[in-house]
Amino acid sequence: MAKYSFELKLEAVLDYLNGKESIRAVARRFNVSKTPLETWIAQYRENGENGLISSYTNYDIHFKMDVLNYMSELGASFKQAAAVYNISSPSTILQWQRQVEESGVDALFPKKKGRPSMKKETKKSLPVEGSMEALQAENERLRMENAYLKKLQALIQEKEKSPNKKRQK
Repeated sequence: MAKYSFELKLEAVLDYLNGKESIRAVARRFNVSKTPLETWIAQYRENGENGLISSYTNYDIHFKMDVLNYMSELGASFKQAAAVYNISSPSTILQWQRQVEESGVDALFPKKKGRPSMKKETKKSLPVEGSMEALQAENERLRMENAYLKKLQALIQEKEKSPNKKRQK
């Protein structure tokens, strides 16, 4: 839920625009800071009542670049650009600008969120019986089987010797 309701924003903006009170007086009366009130006023002037409706939006890279180009060409501030393009928070544009400065334009591409999907492993094609690969695979399997049996035999022998030594103590 938004911190301030649409009705509160609209009433505060209209009170200021009707010339009843100064920005500070309106901000004090509605118990808000002066900065968001200025943002609401700019949004209302550019986009009307729709500018005061806050909604989550996922912006594509072309839109982000348009906003940044608008700011650089006209020398507009973050608040002005946010008002013109109906972006609810000017700090969003600041984040985009910092990302471009640090990592380039590729940083503006949307990133996948959440856990990666568990893809099923593709089964390796089994070598044809009698081929060189099949013989090598069988040879390796037999070597591993022999090594396993040798270790198993060694463990059994060690276990048989071990109880005799404990009795002598």
